[in-house]
Amino acid sequence: MHHGIVSCYSTEYQQKSLWEMGEGVPLPKFVHMYIEQIYTNCLAEASYYVESDGEALVIDPIREPEPYLLKAKERGAKIKYVLETHFHADFVSGHVDLAEKSGAEIVFGPGAQTGFDAYIAVDGEELVLGKLKIRVLHTPGHTGESTCYLLLDENGNENAIFSGDTLFIGDVGRPDLAVKSDLTTQDLAGMLFDSLRTKIMTLPDSVTVYPAHGAGSACGKNISSETFSTIGNQKQTNYALQDMPREQFIKVVTEGIMPAPEYFGIAAGINKNGAEELAAVYEKGLTSLSVGQTEQLLSQGALVLDTRSPDEFEAGLIPNSINIGLNGQFAIWAATVLNYNTPLILIADSGKEKEAIQRLARVGLDKIYGFLAGGFEAWKKAGKPVEMIKSINPEEFIAYKENGASVLDVRKPGEFESSHISGATFITLQDLENRVTEVPTDTPVLLHCAGGYRSMIAASMLKRKGYHNIINVRKGFGGLKSLEGLALEDGACPSQKLKAAAGMV
Repeated sequence: MHHGIVSCYSTEYQQKSLWEMGEGVPLPKFVHMYIEQIYTNCLAEASYYVESDGEALVIDPIREPEPYLLKAKERGAKIKYVLETHFHADFVSGHVDLAEKSGAEIVFGPGAQTGFDAYIAVDGEELVLGKLKIRVLHTPGHTGESTCYLLLDENGNENAIFSGDTLFIGDVGRPDLAVKSDLTTQDLAGMLFDSLRTKIMTLPDSVTVYPAHGAGSACGKNISSETFSTIGNQKQTNYALQDMPREQFIKVVTEGIMPAPEYFGIAAGINKNGAEELAAVYEKGLTSLSVGQTEQLLSQGALVLDTRSPDEFEAGLIPNSINIGLNGQFAIWAATVLNYNTPLILIADSGKEKEAIQRLARVGLDKIYGFLAGGFEAWKKAGKPVEMIKSINPEEFIAYKENGASVLDVRKPGEFESSHISGATFITLQDLENRVTEVPTDTPVLLHCAGGYRSMIAASMLKRKGYHNIINVRKGFGGLKSLEGLALEDGACPSQKLKAAAGMV
């Protein structure tokens, strides 16, 4: 790293200092430059605050404007621009709300068509921010309007690139989301090949890479848990940046992509036209509901979304409720498994109601009737029906399996291919709703994911569908894989396969 960055996060955001993550040597200071990465764990999304001489810009903001407004206020700066790298499909961006509240100008790259006022920049154009310049690099491939922003420091040197979903750490953006009648996935992959090699790989090796996502995002298939790198490092370690023919690149990049979650199209549409102001979503969602009101709304088609931890949920739950705990990648999984047309009633720990609403709103799940006052305990004390989900510890697993129980693995394809229990039925959590009839009904089903979070989501979905012989495995595959006597089938992990396909091994 060649300049200092301190990352600041609020509420559930992961905290880490990028100064501390450097190479252990003093980092030179830039008097006229300040960069901060704001990483939102439940979205696996990185937005950026950049400032110079009292002028600031924000890149790829999440829906709530407060983190950026507060940062600018703390530092005595005015937000001049809100830059979007593309129309995001995996979360609802707050560009319109932030621009209205700060007076900033919204900027998109070439080809973007918006339902709100925005400046559509030209490829190669430079925006001035204090003593800095931001060069617009049109990099189609992930989407047609995908654009990277190259930061030129106070001395005019190429300092950092905000690469959006064009280039991740260890991966590149999937090229199947902007398919049109005259544009195929292969066409977009070819565009991505050109963008990477003509616009990004030609930059100095020292340029820092700041992507829009980290591990857990569905916008790539091999994204690293690291949230920044350099051009030089990525040339060495990223499978997609290796020397290969265009046809080989297209094949490597397009093979093995999971189908996009259905909500991607919804979120992209919201981002093209602008989202409802978050304050209005809070006003509706923070309605306190009695047990009686909850019953009435349930009879009209509402769904109870229980945001407690899996351990709390399994011990007692409202019939037909879905569990997605706030302690995990809540927003991503809520958007993946819930129907956007179904109104929600929230069960949340006291004081966590607003956080749940906020995180749902980040993915456009705004149809919230309110929350049950007093939570699950209020329902239980009212004498209403209560159900439970049977769970076992890993050490009990083999005995159940030997007695005839089936195994259902709901992890992602790469996790399953790397290692799995012999004979397990494999259905990803994303696919479970559409493939529920494949779940065995003639035996008890031992249900597991990697650590127990996703398997409880799956268990609640199956219970709602009428499957009552489901046994959740606490700690998931992580707790099972070291059991003596457990038969496993191991394969190559996704990163090894990609590197082999790219000629790296």
